[in-house]
Amino acid sequence: MKKLVNDPRAVVGEMLEGLVSLHPGLALLEGEHVILRSDIPPEPAARPVAILSGGGSGHEPAHAGYVGPGMLHAAVAGDVFTSPSTDAVLAALRAVSGPAGALLVVKNYTGDRLNFGLAAELARAEGIPVEVVVVADDVALRDTVEPARRRGLAGTIWVHKVAGAASAAGASLAEVAREAAEAAAQLGTMGVGLGACTVPASGRPGFTLGEDEMELGLGIHGEQGVRRVPLQPADALVDTLLSTILADRQWGPGERVALLVNGLGGTPAQELAIIARRALAFLRERGLRVERAWSGAFLTALEMPGCSLSLMKVDDARLARLDAPASAPAWPGSGRIGPPVRRVSSATPPQADASVSRAPGMERVSEALLAVAQALDAAEARLTELDAAAGDGDLGLSLARGAAAIRALPETAWTSPARALTAVGEALRRSIGGSSGPFYATALLRAARQLGAAPASARAWAEAFRAGVAAVAELGGARPGDRTMLDALHPAAEAFAHALDQGEPPALAWARALQAAREGTEATRQMTPRLGRASYLGARALGVPDAGAEAVCVWLAALTPFVQ
Repeated sequence: MKKLVNDPRAVVGEMLEGLVSLHPGLALLEGEHVILRSDIPPEPAARPVAILSGGGSGHEPAHAGYVGPGMLHAAVAGDVFTSPSTDAVLAALRAVSGPAGALLVVKNYTGDRLNFGLAAELARAEGIPVEVVVVADDVALRDTVEPARRRGLAGTIWVHKVAGAASAAGASLAEVAREAAEAAAQLGTMGVGLGACTVPASGRPGFTLGEDEMELGLGIHGEQGVRRVPLQPADALVDTLLSTILADRQWGPGERVALLVNGLGGTPAQELAIIARRALAFLRERGLRVERAWSGAFLTALEMPGCSLSLMKVDDARLARLDAPASAPAWPGSGRIGPPVRRVSSATPPQADASVSRAPGMERVSEALLAVAQALDAAEARLTELDAAAGDGDLGLSLARGAAAIRALPETAWTSPARALTAVGEALRRSIGGSSGPFYATALLRAARQLGAAPASARAWAEAFRAGVAAVAELGGARPGDRTMLDALHPAAEAFAHALDQGEPPALAWARALQAAREGTEATRQMTPRLGRASYLGARALGVPDAGAEAVCVWLAALTPFVQ
């Protein structure tokens, strides 16, 4: 891997520091990977509707580059191609929102929807009005998944612009959300990749292409496309992309549109200009009126060579929002050098004190969870490899971060079994981005509630295990057979409970649970994924086990010596 980085684990923080150093008017939220406008009024009552967005890093200049007057008030950055945590989104909401409320603009990925959605619920509970608009503009998936599961791509930038302009004009939260949702509903995007990118944590390209091949209909996370096709001349490729968008949106002669020619990170401006030339000519030949057009790198996938084309249907009102002044760094017109990094304090709720006296048996619980942390560290490379085969390759690093969070738990975490599970769930929620953080946090919190204050017998642990698995299914909407972590979790929980019901000792019952999880994980090799990023690959994901299910086997095995 050849990249101008210091440490793959420090990429995001150092990148954000550099961005804030270069541009005036931006600040870092202390303790979080959040960039916000430094002119946010200190008095919440004086703040307009706040516009926030974000997601995994690696899409620069999105999303932090769109923080500034006329666009976003804050952007939340996760690890590379990994959703930021719920707590980071919540911290950003607290930092920039007032009584006027906030709008979250979210790209349609499971991790982003879970973390931003949960943060919205927590903020509402604190009295902050929050609305969420989800962008799902990827027309390449029209024959693969239902419209509600399409990915959010470069068209998201226009939603930032429309919402930011509406907020700057003094619109209410309901009005801003309506305009943003209407803009998102009038978008279509399709991309093409000429090669792969390399995620710093994995150290190698996500896929390989022949010299005469390209991936058509890909996303923005280094994954493969909907299909691999022979290399085409630029004009033929543009015709393919725009024809697909127009057919999907059912737009024809007389429609007024805006055009976005977006480079994916490794495409020269020369090639983008060639693409733009044909795109404008094609649309005019079809009788459409191109009211506005932009070309450049707006939302990328690290250094991937390729591009995407976006169209948005416009009217006079939407054009006015696009034309409204904006001075975010990545929007045309910005280029001033700013002062050194500015930091502002993060507002976090006070933590309640807790007793530090351990209940009987908690020493063993502590040792068991530390063994889980050690096992996740040891499995990092294997989980990264599996996740890269059908996802974005971030699972190994994400769970390694979770392992570090478990080791850092304070003594107050070990006062009771329920408290331990709650503390671990909260730690994983804060430390693991993407989908894994919310899933594990939800499972552990539900299991903790199931345990309650009663003595933690083997039967009680079995019921807590079942409750946690049910919570994962409810949150993600998955079922066994969908090629997810549930294909290991569900059979393991059921096997453990059934073996105990048959009078088997806990150690043997747990061995049966581990075996059931391994069999379920092995079965995922032949399952066509229904949910998550792997679902975008369809049958191309077959042949390797699901990484999330494999991770379940890792920590189940680590717990085995402690079940008696």
